[in-house]
Amino acid sequence: MGKLDGRIRNHDRDIEKMCNHHFQGFVDSITELLKVRGEAQKLKVRRGGLLTCMDELRLCRLQQRNIATSIDKFTHCLPERASTGSVNPVCVCRYYPALRTLEQLEQTCLPRAGQYRFCSIMSDNIPRLRTLIRDTAMSQLKDFLESIRKHSDKIGETAMKQENLVVCFPPDTGRHSHLSRTNNLKHKIKYTRVAYQDDTEWAQELVDFSPVYRCLHIYTVLGSREQFENYYRNQRRKQARLVLQPHSNMHETLEGYRRYFNQIVGFFVVEDHILHTTQGLVNRAYVEELWELALSKTIAALRTHSSYCTDPDLVLDLKNLIVLLADTLQGFGFPVSQLFDMMFEMREQYGEILLKKWNLSFRQVLDQDNFSPIPVATEEEYRQFTSQFPFQDPELDKVLTRGLLPFSEFVPQVYSQLKEFVYACLKYYEDLHLSSTEIDDVIRKSTNLLLTRTLSSCLQYAMKKKNVGLAELVQVIINTTQLEASCVYLEEFISNITNVPPDTSNATKLYGTSTFKDARHAAEEEIYTNLNAKIDQFLQLADYDWTAAQGGGAPSDYLSDLIAFLCSTFSVFTHLPGKVAQTACMSACKHLSTSLLQLLLETDVRQVSMGALQQFNTDVKECERFARAGPVPGFQGDTLLLAFSDLRQLLDLFTQWDWSSYLADYGRPTCKYLRVNPHTALTLLEKMKDTSRKNNMFAQFRKNERDKQKLIDTVVKQLRNLITAHQT
Repeated sequence: MGKLDGRIRNHDRDIEKMCNHHFQGFVDSITELLKVRGEAQKLKVRRGGLLTCMDELRLCRLQQRNIATSIDKFTHCLPERASTGSVNPVCVCRYYPALRTLEQLEQTCLPRAGQYRFCSIMSDNIPRLRTLIRDTAMSQLKDFLESIRKHSDKIGETAMKQENLVVCFPPDTGRHSHLSRTNNLKHKIKYTRVAYQDDTEWAQELVDFSPVYRCLHIYTVLGSREQFENYYRNQRRKQARLVLQPHSNMHETLEGYRRYFNQIVGFFVVEDHILHTTQGLVNRAYVEELWELALSKTIAALRTHSSYCTDPDLVLDLKNLIVLLADTLQGFGFPVSQLFDMMFEMREQYGEILLKKWNLSFRQVLDQDNFSPIPVATEEEYRQFTSQFPFQDPELDKVLTRGLLPFSEFVPQVYSQLKEFVYACLKYYEDLHLSSTEIDDVIRKSTNLLLTRTLSSCLQYAMKKKNVGLAELVQVIINTTQLEASCVYLEEFISNITNVPPDTSNATKLYGTSTFKDARHAAEEEIYTNLNAKIDQFLQLADYDWTAAQGGGAPSDYLSDLIAFLCSTFSVFTHLPGKVAQTACMSACKHLSTSLLQLLLETDVRQVSMGALQQFNTDVKECERFARAGPVPGFQGDTLLLAFSDLRQLLDLFTQWDWSSYLADYGRPTCKYLRVNPHTALTLLEKMKDTSRKNNMFAQFRKNERDKQKLIDTVVKQLRNLITAHQT
């Protein structure tokens, strides 16, 4: 270790000597190094500036190269770049050119231009621009749909006015104009088809369809045509349902129906125009589907709302409006047979309304009629009435001498009303595309309803009124007889206005004859009933003293008044058919005879004396004198006396006290008292028996009275045995 330490010290001394030897050089080196560091720092600073300049130079050269490249690329893209500046479709509304430019940029220009940032920006903007164009076009389409929804009324109104101008009908020469109108139908349809181009032009003038075409084209270019078609059709279906929904008060005025029809026509005019001016946006199947929907909804609405109508003029105007609707839509190719079928169904409702109206008219005529023959003083007055009603009397001089027509004002007025009803029916069937035979048939059927239902009920109403007397009923019979005779002329009248001969096979015949016959028979029954009622009123005035000891020599006052009334009444029957007057007279006499017998047998009359029976016999003789005098011509011999034969035989039996003959010959055809019923005889005999007992209480010891009483008792017993035997 000592050696080592010494060695270390030796080396340290060597090192120190060496360092001392080189120290100055070291110091100089340090000094040099310090100088070099300063210079190096300066170089470093200069190097930084140089590097910056070099970077700037590099960037500058890079920019120069890029500029040169860009100039070269833009030289190729100048037309496309100019086009991109014009792609602002919202401002200039040039959607299709803009879409073509975008397509050219995307498919041709931008790929050729290279992967540059401006190309990327332009490429990223293309979908946004397409969406903007599509949305803007769709917005305009929505505005269009809203506009045509609001203006469908105006479009339809114009279309229906155009339809009115399609065919100019010849001047109306009278009630036969429906035939010329029907003959013009084929020409009308043909002309309408030819005029479709004109219809298209006015449709384009009213409506700007460019939003539809534009939007369709844009969606086609964008590959979304099916989406657009579905959208358009769905929107139009929704609008169709709104259009087909009528207002709740549509039935109140014709204008309500007109607005409803205008909207329907406007809707389908637009769809028809779209169908013919676009390729597949709507097809025939779609339009037919909408039309089927519209037909069902429209017909249902018309059936519902027209059922509220009670004015025949409004129904007639509605029918004409439906005809115009059908003809207008038929001109655009829509099938409208169901509309005509519906109008033909409406004829029943129209007929019912007419029947109600004419029911009031007939009743008014009947209420205002005085049921008196029409006075005519001159031939001119006669011609005036016969011009209204087909009445021709070959003995004009006698009519003028009498100064009276046989019928009352009711007859010509009813006949005129019948003709007006035919005209009213004809107005409805015009333009329904029916043949003359069909029109003739439905008019005759409607007229039959008027005759058999309405006029018949009105006549019944007139006859059932409380203030209708026998004279009025007689006039009703005369009036209905005249109207029955006029049915032939009414048939001819209908044939003339329909141009269908009345003898055509399967032609409907008028039931006027049977109607007026039924009314006349009803009037006759009313006459019989009224006569009987009057007779009953007179009989209520009868005041017999059923216990009188002796009858008077003159008829009772009530019966004299009754006979005078009957004579006066039957004198009015001079214009009636003979059979009617004879039946009325026979009916009155039978009722009088039956009522007198009932008066004699009624339970309230408990006792009948021979004196009362004699007075009763005097009254019956007065009735027989009336019957024998022939109050109504036409009876053969004593036919009218047969009405009193039952009563006469009964009274003869009692007044002649011929019981032996009655009891001996009863049941034989040669019996003198064949019409005397044993029950009737027994009832009356018992009343006389009671009277005899009451009046002879203190005279029963007289031989004559006792014998008479015994005789009555014997006859009563024999009558009872006779009744019992016949019942057995």
